[in-house]
Amino acid sequence: MNFSLEVGPQTDLNTLPPVKDVYVTMLPGGDYKETANQTAALVKKGFNPVPHFPARSITDDAQLKDYIVRCKDVGAKQALVIGGSREPVGKFDSSIQILETGFFDGIKIGIAGHPEGSQDISDKELEKAMIDKKPYADYIVTQWLLESQPIVDFISKQSVPVHVGITGPMKITSLIKFANIVGAKNSINFLKSNFSKALDLLKPKDPNELIGKVKEFTGNFHIYTFGGLKETNKWLKENGYV
Repeated sequence: MNFSLEVGPQTDLNTLPPVKDVYVTMLPGGDYKETANQTAALVKKGFNPVPHFPARSITDDAQLKDYIVRCKDVGAKQALVIGGSREPVGKFDSSIQILETGFFDGIKIGIAGHPEGSQDISDKELEKAMIDKKPYADYIVTQWLLESQPIVDFISKQSVPVHVGITGPMKITSLIKFANIVGAKNSINFLKSNFSKALDLLKPKDPNELIGKVKEFTGNFHIYTFGGLKETNKWLKENGYV
């Protein structure tokens, strides 16, 4: 199995587990140059960096081109192109718009997948967006989920590889908070059904059960650590994943 994970532009890279693919976020209000600099640092350490390109956080063609060139020049060969959960700061309001510029030529492209829908777009619009983006995509990275069936159903409809989003070990209380943020509807219901079990609130939710149910459909898993890099590192090593 192949595991990837996310870091921020300021994450201490000395704490990373020995995975190959490391995604670098560009959060709303962030500076793309910082993400490009972290990308360069990851290359120097022998990782394969995958910088985020959130369309709604990029002002115009010139900034997009500069961001891509900076990442290419330091050795990045891959990118995750997403819409981004914010109001547009410039001319782009969807990921398809920056894909259509042609500036990503020669870069392996990942796009976002939402098996449980998105709070930022209707299901109908989401389906159309996926159809529009598919010609540009080499693979899909999904939002993180906790139930296996939506993932299996989603994978069955795709023509490119799917990297399934999972969380590192986290308390259910923390997972509910993040599930509400990303709009993972079924996962929220799953979590709340376990909420009455007091002990479940105190121990981390282990992603191994979910991995076991979907690994016959994909061998790629993308870990959202939500700052819990130390716990994720320990979990990966204890389970023999790295």
